[in-house]
Order: sequence, then structure tokens, then C-alpha cells
Amino acid sequence: MKVHGSIFKHCMPSKKKLVVLSGAGISAESGLSTFRDSGGLWEGYNINEVATPEGWNKDPELVLDFYNLRREQASSANPNKAHVAFADLESDYDVQIITQNVDDLHERAGSSKVLHLHGELNKAKSVNDDTLVTEIGNKPIKLGDVASDGNQLRHHVVWFGEMVPMLEEATLIVNKADILVVIGTSLVVYPAASLINYAPNHCQRYIIDPSNPELYSFEGWNHIKETATVGIEKLIKDLK
Repeated sequence: MKVHGSIFKHCMPSKKKLVVLSGAGISAESGLSTFRDSGGLWEGYNINEVATPEGWNKDPELVLDFYNLRREQASSANPNKAHVAFADLESDYDVQIITQNVDDLHERAGSSKVLHLHGELNKAKSVNDDTLVTEIGNKPIKLGDVASDGNQLRHHVVWFGEMVPMLEEATLIVNKADILVVIGTSLVVYPAASLINYAPNHCQRYIIDPSNPELYSFEGWNHIKETATVGIEKLIKDLK
């Protein structure tokens, strides 16, 4: 008997949806420094001076220099075993990455679905129009570089005090998760930290963190008390 291809495909079991909420800790193992581990400073810069709208209004050149440095560092870093493992899991799961990181290490590792909550270092946008976004790769942005509307370019990142435009889309993704994995984030940065509250009741929950999470009761969670690159191996064994 001949089975029509489209019917056969329709009868195939769908992959479980594995949603990953990743933070700075996963990139730290690729050599990128994190805010919390550097005493409120990134490479000697005060966060209030380089990652806020007020800092931009006061000294835009300083802000541009800071993010140019971060982009240079990110472009020279390589994906680690945790990044690669999540990409490899796409063969068995419908994997969706939701990352607080502004680097592209998940993409370079091979992940096909990556949502950046806080923007992307390799993109720039107009200071007056958030929709005018352009790819810049690892090139620096300087004062006088303008978008297509003639206004100064700024980095396509979300500063402290700004809205997180991708948050609603992220909540919809988490709400459909069969498996939720929190990795490399201390869950102290809002509103990103609130995303775990949208996971459905049936969802398997994992947190990979070498310390005990501070602000949440993780009753019902599987806590893998390891760094990202070690913990991912234990996660994979558990899933299998």
C-alpha cells in the first residue's frame, strides 16, 4: 500500500520543545567577563556611565567605546561545549534558545532558533528609530556614523532602564515548553528572571548553576550544581 508522503509526515511524532534560558555564565566559560563577577564594572567601566540612557546622553563616545570593546572581545571568543551541546540537541528536540547575552556564540555553535532578550552586539540601530537595525559584524561604531534616517547609530542592545521589546515573545515560547533549562544566569536581572513563571505545569525544569540560586524556591526543579560546560553533560545523560 502506498502511503502519501504528507500524511505520513503528519503522523510522525513531534519533537519535545526544549527551551533554554541562558545568561552570562555560559559565555564566561568562553572567556567573556560577566557584570556580577567584576564588582559592578566591566573592563573598568562604571555600568551607570556606559549602559544607561543617561550615560549615553552624558557621553555617547564613552558608551560607543565600551560596546566597541565588548564586540571585539565577543568576536574573538569561541563557543564552548555547552553552546555546542544545545545545538546538537536539535537532532532530538525542538530547541529554542532565549538568551540574555548579546554575543552570538549560540549562533556560531549552530543553534538555529535564538532569541536575544537584550539585543545583539553585531547589530546597530538609529538612536531615533528602533526599527532601523543593521548588521555591522565586528566593526566599531564611531560618532558621526549614521543610520539610513541620518541619525547617529548606537549599539543594538537594551540598556538598564529601557524596555525589553522581545519579552512578550519570550513568554509565549516558555509557555509552550516541555523542558525548561536555566543555565548561566543567577535570575536577578528583571524582567528576564520572571520568564520561568510562564512555564506550564507539565514542564520538566532544570537549572544548571554551581551555587544555590538566591531568590527563588526551586522546589520541583532538577538542580545540576555544576558550571555550564560540566552541567550540560549531566543534563544530556538525564534527558536520555
